[in-house]
Amino acid sequence: MFDGFPCAVEGALNMGVHHSVDEILPGDCSQGSYYFSRKLHINFKMNIVILAAGMGKRMRSSLPKVLHLLAGRSLLSHVITTARELIPNQLIVVVGCGATRVRETIVGDDIQFVDQFEQLGTGHAVKQSIALLHEDVSTLVLYGDVPLTRVETLRALLCKAGQDKLGLLTVEMTDPTGYGRIERDTGGNIMRILEQKDADEAQREIREVNTGIIVVPTLFLKGWLSGLQNKNAQGEYYLTDVVECAVANGIPVVTEQPAHEWESLGINSKAQLTALERIYQRNLAETLLDTGVMLADANRFDVRGELVCGTDVSIDINCVFEGQVILGDDVSIGPNCVIRNATIATGTRIEAFSHLDGAKIGVQAHIGPYARLRPGADLADEVHIGNFVEVKNTTLAKGVKANHLSYLGDATVGTRANIGAGVVTCNYDGAKKHRTMIEDDVFVGSSTQLVAPVRLRRGTTVAAGTTIWKDTSENSLVMNEKIQTTKNNYIRPRKGK
Repeated sequence: MFDGFPCAVEGALNMGVHHSVDEILPGDCSQGSYYFSRKLHINFKMNIVILAAGMGKRMRSSLPKVLHLLAGRSLLSHVITTARELIPNQLIVVVGCGATRVRETIVGDDIQFVDQFEQLGTGHAVKQSIALLHEDVSTLVLYGDVPLTRVETLRALLCKAGQDKLGLLTVEMTDPTGYGRIERDTGGNIMRILEQKDADEAQREIREVNTGIIVVPTLFLKGWLSGLQNKNAQGEYYLTDVVECAVANGIPVVTEQPAHEWESLGINSKAQLTALERIYQRNLAETLLDTGVMLADANRFDVRGELVCGTDVSIDINCVFEGQVILGDDVSIGPNCVIRNATIATGTRIEAFSHLDGAKIGVQAHIGPYARLRPGADLADEVHIGNFVEVKNTTLAKGVKANHLSYLGDATVGTRANIGAGVVTCNYDGAKKHRTMIEDDVFVGSSTQLVAPVRLRRGTTVAAGTTIWKDTSENSLVMNEKIQTTKNNYIRPRKGK
């Protein structure tokens, strides 16, 4: 089955690979590609160690660096998500500065945390996890502040390295300042990695740099880590020194390069975090455009969670999507909207400056502009919510209209009800919330207060300016007694000079 494949997939399958193969697509591992199935990529079993111990002084923040947010999720969370897709048999996170906060924030039964009480370099950090590493598989080292490395890139590196080689993820940079240089001999074989501070002027001209991501046979790694020394400009134990150990022991050293430079970019400052945020958002915008979503401006668009779109969805500028958002077919989102954990069904229009949080909206609804739907807002088909209307923990049946300046909280509103301007459900008595029940075909006039708990029965008409504190009867007209008096020739008071 595997005859002639440059990458030993058959051997990989025999070494404990997790796989489900419909159709193996040929490639050449020596050129950076690898074998995969159309349904599920082939995965080597491995240990994964994620280094997340640094505070990040240049972030100038009390928050540990790996907990800063990119696209609404912590940097470390991005890396863990990628690691999980590789299906490791050990997932270890090395923590140090802010360890308690990291442990409290990052949860998962599959994660094992180890402490690096002193930050003495990357080699020292990996060494803290030695007792947990399975020796019969390789160990992949990732970084908690390098969030955008693609799973495909890591699979290619793992395929190159197999279970018996040391694999490095490297990248060619126009400006390699700050990165360790890959030093090769005249035959192109890697000899070592030189850190910036330890390189001479000629070596600093090398453009191939180390990303830090490395995969090593674990049995060798344990021995090499125990022999690391800190005789360098930083006085640290470098993980990269294991490359020289591999060369000295005749262990092949192979490299893989990512398709995009941004996959290897780490974050050490707020400026770098902002730059990577825009890369992430632009990549996502281009993906949505490719699937048929219409974005008014791909550079003014943010997703901080997961956005699922149907066909012919249109999104205007400066919209922010947070949490889980689902947009049905033909949904239109106006400019400057914030939508969080919401489901919006087919044909619905969300006008400008509307804020939706935890809302569910039916078919052909019309929301905004300047509407606010809070958690528990459940709107059926063809509901109209207009400008400066707020809805919270309220169910609106088909065809309800509330077009102006109203608050509907803790209410149930029946079909075809019409809510006038300035209507308020007075749901809070200072201690408890109470519910307002508005049945089908009720008309509530402007500037009306509905003092809960109260029920407006089917067909009730409420006159403008009425306060309702008692249940109404069906098909009734309800109003407060009003006496209007007139004083002729009235002189309005004026301020003195």
